[in-house]
Amino acid sequence: MNILRWLLNTQLKLSHKQNKNNGFTLIELLVAMLIAFLVITPLLGFMIGVLNTDRQEQAKANSEQEIKAALDYIARDLQQALYIYDDTGITAINSQIPAVTNGVPVLVFWKREFTKDTLETKNGATVLFRDDAFVYSLVAYYLIKDTSSSSNWSQAARIARWQIKDGVLNSSGRTDCPGFTTEKYSLCPDKGFKQFDLSDKGKTLQEKMNSWTNSLGAGGTYNQSSVVLVDFIDQTTISQENPTVTAASVTCPTPTGLVFKRVPASIERRGFYACVNSVGTDNRSTVEVYLRGNAQARLIQNDETKIRYTQSKASYFPNANIKVQGRSFIFNK
Repeated sequence: MNILRWLLNTQLKLSHKQNKNNGFTLIELLVAMLIAFLVITPLLGFMIGVLNTDRQEQAKANSEQEIKAALDYIARDLQQALYIYDDTGITAINSQIPAVTNGVPVLVFWKREFTKDTLETKNGATVLFRDDAFVYSLVAYYLIKDTSSSSNWSQAARIARWQIKDGVLNSSGRTDCPGFTTEKYSLCPDKGFKQFDLSDKGKTLQEKMNSWTNSLGAGGTYNQSSVVLVDFIDQTTISQENPTVTAASVTCPTPTGLVFKRVPASIERRGFYACVNSVGTDNRSTVEVYLRGNAQARLIQNDETKIRYTQSKASYFPNANIKVQGRSFIFNK
């Protein structure tokens, strides 16, 4: 009997020890959490730093690519130019081109543009378009800076392009072109277009081009609207960048044989401006275009005061410039 009792007691004790669960003490848990915090926090900081650096570098790369693409587009456009207005010329015809809200015209020029399939003929009931032609176009590039933070565009500036184009005359063409009912066209001119007049022999070429007027008359409205070419252009004013410098003191280079005028002469922003020589010795126009982007505006989109140019943040403001001479020219006597 004693043996049986001893066996039962022994088995119960063994079973109790085997079923006992050992856990962590509160101190052990606190130590484990402290170690985890010391290990994970630096790793999280490192990962956040990597992500922020990648975001910043991507913003810089995007701005640089867009600046180069925009400059290439403008350069190709200017290569077809036959006359580029300097600051005096833009001031003279400013009332004849559309006013863009918060926009300043920087580049205004005439170009000779190739147009395909311009001649309209009829073969029975079928209308055919044949042959190609060159037509004149007036092009204007604007620098736009919104003053309202509620704009859909960035808090930086942007560049917009506007153009009107001539039509193609055709004695058997249409007579329903808006505003041009006295002539027949196979390709209608854009509303408001009027070719420059070179008939006055008593004026210089610049005087003739500066006296251009549209066909709309006072208060007329164009059908063509400006189209944004690129956003995130630097909006920093010259005085914000350097309080000791004024817009009037910023001049253009003076290459031998050329007289460049800064356009616009009174512009306060360096994000987009040009140096123009309207008429060279060979009757061709030459221009040097300057662009500066603003990658900061991609990262900070709700505070214009925090995205201004500073020397310490110069890498966020990619810049580029190009010199272009128009391939065409106006023969004038």
